[in-house]
Amino acid sequence: MNNHSKEKDELTDKRRFSYRMNVFFFASFIIFSVIIVRLAFLQFVEGPELSQEEASNITKDVPLAPVRGTIYDSTGEVKLAYSKPIQSLYLTLYKNYGDVDGKPNPNIAEVEDIATRLHDVFEQYKKKDSEALTVDNILEAMDLNSRKANGFMPRLIKSDLSDEEVAYFLQHKDEFKGIQIVEESVRYYDPDTVAVQTIGYLKKFKSSKSLKKYQEIDEANKKQTDPGLVYTENEFVGFDGLELQYQDVLRGKSGYNSVDVDLRNLPEGVAGSTPPQKGYDLISTINKNVQVKTEQAILDQLSWLHTHQVSGKLHPNAKTGFAVAMEVDTGKIVAAASMPDYDTNVWRTGGISTEDYDRIKYIYQNGTIRGFPPDDSGKRAESVVLLGSTIKPLSVLIGLKEGFFTTNSVYSDRGSTTFGGDNRRVQNSSGHVYGLLTPHDAIRHSSNVFMIDEIGKKLYSKYGAKGIGVWDKYMEQFGLGVSTGVDLPNEKYGLKEYENELESSLTRLVYASFGQQGKYTTMQLAQYATMLANKGKRMQPQLVSEFRDSEGNVVEKMKPKVLSTVDFNDAYWNEVQRGMATEVTAFSGFPYDFARKTGTSTQLVGGKLVDNGVFIAYAPRNNPKLAVAVVIPEGGFGSNSAAPVARAIFDAYDEEFGLDGVPKKDKNKESDTQ
Repeated sequence: MNNHSKEKDELTDKRRFSYRMNVFFFASFIIFSVIIVRLAFLQFVEGPELSQEEASNITKDVPLAPVRGTIYDSTGEVKLAYSKPIQSLYLTLYKNYGDVDGKPNPNIAEVEDIATRLHDVFEQYKKKDSEALTVDNILEAMDLNSRKANGFMPRLIKSDLSDEEVAYFLQHKDEFKGIQIVEESVRYYDPDTVAVQTIGYLKKFKSSKSLKKYQEIDEANKKQTDPGLVYTENEFVGFDGLELQYQDVLRGKSGYNSVDVDLRNLPEGVAGSTPPQKGYDLISTINKNVQVKTEQAILDQLSWLHTHQVSGKLHPNAKTGFAVAMEVDTGKIVAAASMPDYDTNVWRTGGISTEDYDRIKYIYQNGTIRGFPPDDSGKRAESVVLLGSTIKPLSVLIGLKEGFFTTNSVYSDRGSTTFGGDNRRVQNSSGHVYGLLTPHDAIRHSSNVFMIDEIGKKLYSKYGAKGIGVWDKYMEQFGLGVSTGVDLPNEKYGLKEYENELESSLTRLVYASFGQQGKYTTMQLAQYATMLANKGKRMQPQLVSEFRDSEGNVVEKMKPKVLSTVDFNDAYWNEVQRGMATEVTAFSGFPYDFARKTGTSTQLVGGKLVDNGVFIAYAPRNNPKLAVAVVIPEGGFGSNSAAPVARAIFDAYDEEFGLDGVPKKDKNKESDTQ
């Protein structure tokens, strides 16, 4: 009985064991089946995606600087801004030499040895007068703790290597693991300093982020999927002028090396390389010969004003001058001078010394489109001045359009007039009494009292306080107080002093009528003069005629653009043109009939009244080719200060292009060969 019970128990135990084993093997089968299925899924479904992700995690793109396009003058032959190749030494670190737990790396002696040997080579082949690189300078450039760049990025050790240095490093490459000679480019500008404020300059990307454009690019860099569009911190970018305006066109695209890196972010080798793409070349509308003669004419005139008396006095405070020459039919700017100028090559390294900046800080901006003083005294006139009598052709157009008088009306000029309840008195220049005047006579004699009685007062009588808005509308139609549309950054729109409500509406309209209530740029003046010449078409000022690729093919050609037009009776234009005939000594012997208006604007500067010279003109009168505007702050009467500069511009244009369509330089060549 006991044996039977014992056998029964043993059988039960065996069955339990067998059951457990079956469960174990079944569970194992299930687990292994899941693993096998998962491995298969990874291999055949997720495998390609994971492989791509793994590759992207260990392959990095190292940018190669783009090659910037050239800026030419209007001939397409003279280089105003261009890039020259230089050889630079880069070093890639294949070990981690950074601090470890805040302590110097045990391998520091190794990298110090490299720095010392590099220093010895630089000293041996150093260019004359070049700045020496110390061992500490080289170690700093190596960025051992990767504060400036990732570990796999090559470090720039030295730019602009001498031929001897390049030859040495190529011959001894095996002795300096990780060194690489890379061809880069440096921006140079015409040594004759041609239209430097218009052309602009470059700065490094990392120091250009004060500009909204580069702030946006910096943000876009983080999401950029095209390595060719990624900006590096040390890349040079346009910071002003055409260099900034056409940055995207001139830049081209970065090249890049695809570098395999390990888990420590250190390079293992180059997987592939894509060369940079050169940016487009820009053909500007600036003609070097006309521009250089314009600049010299301003400097000569400033010097003359310092040494010759005009109206019984010298003008020693005439420190600056501005001029714009604009083709009437096309809007092309053939000259835009802001003088004095400077050598843009001071920005070549991407920065500027304190000494150089102090020397140029009041002249490096473009005075033809902006307003700034020639010094920090607060006692000098800015580059944007009141128009003075150059507004009078427009004042007469307004009077005719508003029906205040006709082309046959006659006004009796008594030399002065009064206005307002307190009978404020205003007179003509030097108190001249002109007697009976038609509208065109009023322009030619520059009668202040005609403008006041026939336009200023009548605008107020017709519209009351709303006359200010009417005046403003006419100004804007002629490009005064609004953007000219010029393809330059940071254009200022002038200053509408007639909007200052400290004075009565009548007072503001009275003074506005003869040019004492609006300050405008020389570019705006040139656009206004062009409208007088072409009878109402507001042409967009253009500084670029076309873009070309690296093979010289035209990629895009700019067409003349009419921004807006004003509709005035043709008889009104003819009356105004007839009146633009002021006697100007500087144009004695000029071979073309031309329309012109001198101006002298008086304004309070530094607690005293100063006279600014202003002048506009276009030629030939009946078939206008070129319009010119010149401003000489504190230069006195426009006929003496600004007009001689305009004459030099017309002569230079006639020589290059011909005001009658026949370039005089070609005609002179023909005469020499006969």
